[in-house]
Amino acid sequence: MARERKVTREKLYETTKTLLLQHGYNGFNFTLLAKQLNISRAALYKHFKNKEELVTDFMIFEMNKFLAAIRKIENYTNFDAQFDYLFATMFQHKEIHEILGMTYLIYSKSNKKVKANIEKLKNLHEDMYRYLQKFIKLGKKENRVAPHISDEALLGFIFQSFSIPNHFHIPPSEWYAQIKELVSHGMLTNMS
Repeated sequence: MARERKVTREKLYETTKTLLLQHGYNGFNFTLLAKQLNISRAALYKHFKNKEELVTDFMIFEMNKFLAAIRKIENYTNFDAQFDYLFATMFQHKEIHEILGMTYLIYSKSNKKVKANIEKLKNLHEDMYRYLQKFIKLGKKENRVAPHISDEALLGFIFQSFSIPNHFHIPPSEWYAQIKELVSHGMLTNMS
């Protein structure tokens, strides 16, 4: 009997991420993952009862990485520095919004671990918003952000800006600069 090939958790999550982004949650399955990793499906079932357990574990891993980066925003004392840092971080983790959006497709009622993971994700999401709300409040305090626009609208706009598809394959650094300019200055030139 051949020994099962060992796969690191990082490689497992990296491959899970790639397949989820390529095939979506509904197109992702253990057969596809096992084939990509060159292991048996049984090897996956040794660690996860089903794809929901794997995907929610992966989401927690991704969210923790993202939050570790977001927390560093407090190392910057003014809004402009925080804005630059936030945009670089969001661009680096641009798939997080799409990945976390798949949470709503996961059936969690029949599995305690999945239910607990969904609750952890909710708490991590709230933690992320606390950091980002501090960022928005600092921007309003420094008169860099329009005070009449709600924090929720501002945060939603920032997050959604990273979901804009780059259909024309503009080089990533140029695309990033254009999105950042749109968020910070809008699309209108001086209207005076």
